[in-house]
Amino acid sequence: MDDFNNPSAHAPAPAVELRDVSLRYDNGVEALHDCSLQVSVGERVALLGPSGCGKSSILRIVAGLQDATIGEVQVAADSEVGFVFQEATLLPWATITKNVAMPLSLHGKPDTNKRVAEALAEVGLSEFASAYPRELSGGMAMRASIARALVTEPDIMLMDEPFGALDEITRFRLNDLLLERHTCDPHTLLFVTHSVFEAVYLADRVLVMSPRPGRIVADIDVLQKVRDAAWRGSTDYAAICNAVSQALEQAMTAA
Repeated sequence: MDDFNNPSAHAPAPAVELRDVSLRYDNGVEALHDCSLQVSVGERVALLGPSGCGKSSILRIVAGLQDATIGEVQVAADSEVGFVFQEATLLPWATITKNVAMPLSLHGKPDTNKRVAEALAEVGLSEFASAYPRELSGGMAMRASIARALVTEPDIMLMDEPFGALDEITRFRLNDLLLERHTCDPHTLLFVTHSVFEAVYLADRVLVMSPRPGRIVADIDVLQKVRDAAWRGSTDYAAICNAVSQALEQAMTAA
């Protein structure tokens, strides 16, 4: 993973950029083909596409957990990257407090107890601070994983379907939490979802991907500033969701 060198004098360097990235596994399966995307600093971008199109692969490549077969991958220099995986990935022998505190402890950051307590409160897990992962439901474990990522206050947050295991009310509440956190700390957010409605609600832009081998086939702006329950019930929101749904359907039909 390379840092940006010599950015344009007229435009700030993006937080994340992929240029003509392809990914082919040892078994010959091509997950991505000539995939290019750019995410500006402080921007919220959703990756939306059919299962197996390479959405999660893009996140792993950006995080440096997987190498692209060909192409350029650039991440803004000195950026701290947080990652929320599809699964909770909690350490079974550690309490929820210790799981959430782990990235802070590893980096020697101060005020660990206060920051962990605040993060657990934000995701509604304060009363389970001393519990172990085995004592939580799947949705609660996922919330703990989200708290672990939020507590580090990363420059770039990568999220791979973090809300899929949650009930709808909790999902909406955590959607709003992400937006509130972004208002206070405008970090870069690149996230994967299978929900058109969630993509439109959270993102400044929705990138629609083709079936495998994945590439970006549509880039749809969501210009709405205020995101709340009233907007979610508006005709404007429905119209954008419809446009994204049509782009996804066209991508599937053209495959």
